[in-house]
Amino acid sequence: MKLYGIDEDDISVAIGKPDFTGEEGAKTTAVKKFAGRFSGYPLKVVYEESGRGVFVIRRIP
Repeated sequence: MKLYGIDEDDISVAIGKPDFTGEEGAKTTAVKKFAGRFSGYPLKVVYEESGRGVFVIRRIP
C-alpha cells in the first residue's frame, strides 16, 4: 500500500512475529507495532492460511 508505505516485508513480520493475534472462523488477525512507522498506529493484517500458503485479506495501519 503506497499510501501508508506498507510493503510485503512489513506484512511478513506482522504475521510471523505479531504483538497480538485473534481468530474468527478461518481468518486470523495479526497486530504488530512498528516503532516510528505508520503515524504510531499498529499494522493489522487479516489473513487465511491454506495448503497453498497465506492469503492476505486486508491490511490496515
